[in-house]
Amino acid sequence: MSVAEIMQSMDYGPAPEGTTEAEAWLERHGRRFGCFIDGTFETPGSTLDSHNPARDEKLAEITQATQSDVERAVAAARKAQPAWARLGSGRARPLYALARVVQRQARLLAVLETLDNGKPIRESRDIDVPLVARHFYHHAGWAQLLEDEFPGQQALGVAGQIIPWNFPLLMLAWKLAPALATGNTVVLKPAEYTSLTALLFAELAHRAGLPAGVVNVVTGDGAVGELIVEHPGIDKIAFTGSTEVGRRIREKTAGTGKRLTLELGGKSPFIVFDDADLDSAVEGLVDAIWFNQGQVCCAGSRLLVQESVAEPLIAKLKARMAKLQLGDPLDKGTDIGAIVAPGQLARIQGLVQTGIDEGGEMWQPDLPCPAGNFYPPTLFTGVQPAATIAQEEIFGPVLVATSFRTPGEAIELANNTRYGLAASVWSESINLALEVAPKLVCGVVWVNATNLFDAACGFGGRRESGFGREGGHEGLGEYLRPAWDLGRKAYVETKIASERPLLEPDLGLDRTPKLYIGGAQKRPDSGYSQAVLDPKGVLLGEVGAGSRKDVREAVEAARKAAAWSRATPHNRAQVIYYLAENLEARRAEFGARIAAQTGVSRRAARAEVRASVERLFAAAAWADKFEGAVHQPPLRGVTLALNEPHGVVAVVCPDEAPLLATVSLLGPALAAGNRVILVPSEPHPLSATDLYQVLDTSDVPGGAVNIVTGRRQDLAPVLAAHAEIDALWYFGPAELGAELERLAAGNLKPTWIETRRRDWRQRHQGEGREFMGRASQVKNIWIPYGE
Repeated sequence: MSVAEIMQSMDYGPAPEGTTEAEAWLERHGRRFGCFIDGTFETPGSTLDSHNPARDEKLAEITQATQSDVERAVAAARKAQPAWARLGSGRARPLYALARVVQRQARLLAVLETLDNGKPIRESRDIDVPLVARHFYHHAGWAQLLEDEFPGQQALGVAGQIIPWNFPLLMLAWKLAPALATGNTVVLKPAEYTSLTALLFAELAHRAGLPAGVVNVVTGDGAVGELIVEHPGIDKIAFTGSTEVGRRIREKTAGTGKRLTLELGGKSPFIVFDDADLDSAVEGLVDAIWFNQGQVCCAGSRLLVQESVAEPLIAKLKARMAKLQLGDPLDKGTDIGAIVAPGQLARIQGLVQTGIDEGGEMWQPDLPCPAGNFYPPTLFTGVQPAATIAQEEIFGPVLVATSFRTPGEAIELANNTRYGLAASVWSESINLALEVAPKLVCGVVWVNATNLFDAACGFGGRRESGFGREGGHEGLGEYLRPAWDLGRKAYVETKIASERPLLEPDLGLDRTPKLYIGGAQKRPDSGYSQAVLDPKGVLLGEVGAGSRKDVREAVEAARKAAAWSRATPHNRAQVIYYLAENLEARRAEFGARIAAQTGVSRRAARAEVRASVERLFAAAAWADKFEGAVHQPPLRGVTLALNEPHGVVAVVCPDEAPLLATVSLLGPALAAGNRVILVPSEPHPLSATDLYQVLDTSDVPGGAVNIVTGRRQDLAPVLAAHAEIDALWYFGPAELGAELERLAAGNLKPTWIETRRRDWRQRHQGEGREFMGRASQVKNIWIPYGE
């Protein structure tokens, strides 16, 4: 073909990437790999085949790890961890070395990734591998600064990390870099389909000088992941994968004390307003849904387009889809490569057929589709918001389009999902974009962009997209704990004295406190009350025995009080200051109540009231000072890291320090903008019920604080299982804590379960950034700038 003919047709010529080096590396290992444990490859055992999905050719065999393999890997990591942690800022140098070795071996890593995964070489070469190096460089810097920036914090210990097949090498970097920077050692399990780059990285890391046992790689199917999750020698689990598996991991780790980060599925909206640059939006859609064949947890798989521009946008989109190149992933001109495995291809095909059966209008461009694990770019229009393909994660190159009329309707449609990972907002009006972005229930929002990632910017979701963050300042905190955390005593059930019979009838006024729901006192639906006794068994009063229906009403009241979450931090601070002042005005009454319930001296009781007032003042102070950050990733733009409230937080209080512990938890939850459902100490509830009289006089809006008294064994499980509660805090005995974690897996709400006692009198244990961090979650809003 002549140059003139090429310029006329604009057809792509072949541009294949060579595989010589990658094939040579495979051959050096005989195309059979054992696990990488304690700095060496072990002899392969029973194996699984790893295939090139584009050609359905066997690449290599990887070991199906056994329980013995996992035991040795955990033992190696445990043995190496103390010395690795003691290196302190010395960990920076090995991490810098890892970044440099990734850069030196960039092409080998990219080619091997494409061979094993099926994604286009342009994506592996130009996106994944550079980001891998960036993560190690960035976290090397954090290793250098950690002791200054995270004073009093220490590593968790051994992290078990389970990564998916869609970004095998990049997910490895996301997990390893913060874990290593903070002094943890790692047992890593790559996906069974795509283990080769993890094994290559382990070899390169050892060659670069990473100490033996710091990184261990065990390969195999999901059973190996279960062995890691259940291993008692693992202190932290970090998982990226499906929501179904994430939910099982939450249930498996319940009661074990393991820290948990879950980055799960998504059904992310791609919102296009009528003032958007439609051509740019179309290119954004290409990156949003056809990047990595749509096998991306944050893929913009739901197109929400304003009705007035829906027709021209769809026309432009179809024209662009017709130009996409589908084919050999190793060709540098390929846009859409191979689906990772036949099973995933069958899932995509099945969901597409469901979309057709449910009345959706499917359109595919007339593109040649190679035989094997390939699927063409697909567009559905005329889809109802409740349709299966509009609600379920397809994890393939399938886009579902719906129109809207107003920004309010766009927000409602965007949030009409059980997921909450990411979103894209397209508008030439920055005012509109920044009005919409905070109202989207998700962890990441891209403005006039999509699929932007950086090591400095946290990534993670809400709802059934998981909890916790990876990357950035907040990602480091997932691998650290306070140094004082060790050695605390466990909570035990408080022994309640038997009630002593009254020798004379009490003819005084009945002052039985009621429940406090929606800003009003309410009798319990159960019709029962329970006695409150002093340590000697003398009856002090009675409180309502809350029931499941009372919890439902409290949740409903908290949901209606959403204006508290929208109030400015400054306004919330003023209300909490007022609350503290009104509590102080009644310090004698509250002190007497504490002394009567707990048996402590009047002096100690007065000290608890003083400390409680100070805690509320501290919470008010933090309300407008626990601020977000502006990140400057290496692109033309900024990322706003905003601290947002969870929404409705259920707080099950401990028994000790009944007033101080209650306000230590209530204060920061309110300061961050949450609405609270409070279950007071079961044996000492009167300090909390007395609070509602203070709340009534302190401008706290009705529903922002709801108090339900009763047996925590009855109330806490209802709260943990409730789908409309966004986070759960529990301080009490371990047995109930484990049950609550299992129940919270239903909607994957984040939990703060503490089964070891704090000294609430100590400021560093009872207030500060730890509490505000627990009361908040970070949303990262990416804002590119320039022409």
